[in-house]
Amino acid sequence: MESLYLLIPVSVVLVFVIAVVFWLSVRGGQFDDLEGPGFRILMDDDLPKPQDEASPPRQES
Repeated sequence: MESLYLLIPVSVVLVFVIAVVFWLSVRGGQFDDLEGPGFRILMDDDLPKPQDEASPPRQES
């Protein structure tokens, strides 16, 4: 029974801490765009260069 006197206030404080962290993350824009990062992975922005531009021209002596 004595452990409940400690565990109940600790759990209430923990709930308030979790609520404050969640509120700060929502206010900071953490959950604004949930689909964008998933689509950004699929977009291929790093296209391979054509062979002409990839290597400098050789000079024959």
